Amino acid sequence: MARNVGEVMTHDVVEARREMSFKDLVRLLDRHRISGLPVVDDDDKVVGVISRTDLIRRQAARSANAPARPFPPLRRSARRAAAVAHATTAGELMSTPAITVHPEQRIADAARVMERHGVERLPVVDEEDRLIGIATRRDLLRVFLRTDDEIRREVRDEVLAHVLGRPDHGVAVSVRDGMTTLEGALEHSGDLPLVIRGTYRVDGVVGVVNGLTVRIPSGPVGPAKGPKGPGAEHY
Repeated sequence: MARNVGEVMTHDVVEARREMSFKDLVRLLDRHRISGLPVVDDDDKVVGVISRTDLIRRQAARSANAPARPFPPLRRSARRAAAVAHATTAGELMSTPAITVHPEQRIADAARVMERHGVERLPVVDEEDRLIGIATRRDLLRVFLRTDDEIRREVRDEVLAHVLGRPDHGVAVSVRDGMTTLEGALEHSGDLPLVIRGTYRVDGVVGVVNGLTVRIPSGPVGPAKGPKGPGAEHY
């Protein structure tokens, strides 16, 4: 039901090679008006990612590491900054390891990967880790451009029909700005979490308002046990 990364990714990917120079990287980003790109090896396997932030960090480190007089041995963090300052190729400047996704992964899962790692783009790779596309935050957010009617039809005709096993399920679905409201009666309480979860997974849904009731509760309901005197609770 939910679309996957392969359906929204950009197929025409601008890429760099390890040996590409700093100035060529700047020109490439400027020419294509992009903020970052993957770095690939001779087999088109992704080995890292370059962003404008990486390039600016190199320039800042270069300025900060231009001593006018000798300094004592550098600490580890300072050595790293010095290495960045003297980096001249994509292989030396890139961020590694590259965080990648596969085309069959769900858009929501890719969005969580982006958020967890704080990245703006995800190279999309095949089963051999070769570059086949790139997914940006803009690509993933495109799912929320779906109309309310498209969302309503998918929830009604796919989610509910699949979970409840029949097209005439009798559940009313309304959608306003992605907020989806479900109203009606389900036969079994076990269907309720499946319906809610399935609705949340539909691309473009931003929230679910549950107005569903259940005709048959889960598990047998037996006679109440316990005292019958005054003050006893009855079920």
